[in-house]
Amino acid sequence: MIEAIVDGFNQAQLYLFEGVVEPLVFGLGGGNLLEEAFAATGWLLAGLIQILVMLTFIRALERWRPVEAVTDRAAVHVDVVYTLIHRLGLFRLVMFFSIDPAWDWLAGQMRLAGVPSFQLDALWPGVTDLPLVSFVLYLLVFDGVNYWLHRAQHQWNWWWALHSLHHSQRQMTLWSDNRNHLLDDVIRDAVFVLLARFIGVEPGQFVALVAVSQLMENLQHANVRVWFGSVFERLVVSPRFHRRHHSIGIGHESDGKGTLGGHNFAVLFAFWDVIFGTADFKLQWDATGVRDQLPEEGGRDYGRGFWAQQWLGVLRLFQRA
Repeated sequence: MIEAIVDGFNQAQLYLFEGVVEPLVFGLGGGNLLEEAFAATGWLLAGLIQILVMLTFIRALERWRPVEAVTDRAAVHVDVVYTLIHRLGLFRLVMFFSIDPAWDWLAGQMRLAGVPSFQLDALWPGVTDLPLVSFVLYLLVFDGVNYWLHRAQHQWNWWWALHSLHHSQRQMTLWSDNRNHLLDDVIRDAVFVLLARFIGVEPGQFVALVAVSQLMENLQHANVRVWFGSVFERLVVSPRFHRRHHSIGIGHESDGKGTLGGHNFAVLFAFWDVIFGTADFKLQWDATGVRDQLPEEGGRDYGRGFWAQQWLGVLRLFQRA
């Protein structure tokens, strides 16, 4: 089945590339970038599939059993902008021309220095012949690293200054996952690109890993009153489990009084929080946001529009906002 899905995706990518992207690249005089354009087509196709799933399945869940009525639709519309920037490949395109060349140079220098390559799935004989097992193995490694990165975002003041933008959304919906400061995204993206190269993830696998992770995170942020039961809730992050992470004074504070920390840092698999003692399984759906947004706590402004949010994040980073 995995092979059939991969073959279908590859055929669709080739069709989209030959029918739309390749003529456009030639028309813009970029004939020397066809290989890169083909890779970008894969990201575009994966993003379009994600948006289709979001608009059908996840949106249906939000209509079926919402946590709260959405009253600030302007804030949600800004989240849609963030999502389109990431899922349609615009962020990846900027990374390709700015950051990725540095990783290519670094990888080349490592090979010249004789640094041996590393294939994670080669540690277990036969895993390379089992695509699903290999995929899950990579997913576990990525998610374990993601857990610790997420904890760092909540414990290092400079990183929280950027990451707090993600938590400032008072109306969480399926679109809220990509509501991040772009500098925050650059840091995390750099870590996972380097990790993928280090453990030997193929480009196609990397696209699939990112796409599956993002769809699961869309579900987690959705405005839906759903949890996965007392057992499964401890294995996979549910909308309830992650909403607790976004709860005011709980998800981003260790004492409810402003000290950085919090609970429920796992991105995909909740057992990371269980193992490291940061899980909070209280079955309730709280108001979301950051404590200092509240009028009685100072009413900090995190910005209403995309550019205002990005600029205020920079000011917070330098402690000027």
